[in-house]
Amino acid sequence: MRARSGGWTEACNTFYVMRGPARSTDKFAAVNAMNSKRLRIRTEADLKAAVARLVALDPRIAEMIALAGPPPLRRRPAGFAGLAAIVCSQQLSTQSAAAIWSRLESAFDPFDYRTVLAARTPRFKRAGLSAPKIRTFRAAARAMREGAIDLGTLGNLPADDAHAALVAIKGIGPWTADIYLLFCIGHADAFPVGDLALQEATRILLRKRKRPTARQLAKIAECWRPYRGVAAFVLWSYYRAIKGREAVPAQPAA
Repeated sequence: MRARSGGWTEACNTFYVMRGPARSTDKFAAVNAMNSKRLRIRTEADLKAAVARLVALDPRIAEMIALAGPPPLRRRPAGFAGLAAIVCSQQLSTQSAAAIWSRLESAFDPFDYRTVLAARTPRFKRAGLSAPKIRTFRAAARAMREGAIDLGTLGNLPADDAHAALVAIKGIGPWTADIYLLFCIGHADAFPVGDLALQEATRILLRKRKRPTARQLAKIAECWRPYRGVAAFVLWSYYRAIKGREAVPAQPAA
């Protein structure tokens, strides 16, 4: 079912009408938060089961899968190195980011927060890393050293709380936080509302003339809790099928 007129809020509200009475009670919110903490997408079986639940919530998901096929599982390594790799890839082509990351991995063995804190700036610059990204690397490393964040336990938090913990690190923006949660942790409810491909795929799905803003997309994605991350996988596949090009910041898992 597609919204054919009105604003983005109406597009989301139309979906709630289709589902039936909106379940916005405190009890439902509490159950939703509890479920979002437990849901992890680590295997193909996890993804398949989560997609089935999402389709039951929103028939538009089945419409996208019919066109694009089931979304592939996509994962990145977790931990400090996984977060640093995402920071490294920001605003760069896939090839450029891969080249810089390869040089960083060769220069730092092991690549962890301790070696980053001990390294001098020229060592990063020789690998091709920009000054703002060097500062972000160090801010994240200090947060880990001081116990301000534990990347290993973020998966135990609701997506919104884990997101807030990451963006509290200077230099880690909303997109980076959500991409880490989705691809490195496998958090089923992480949703990078600032991702342009997700915005464009949603525009096409809802037959709108303009892409939704990040704030508008966040409202639309409320319909998919606690499977917003799974919806992102489907939307990326839908984008690839419509546009004929890849836009996902992680390769399919082997």
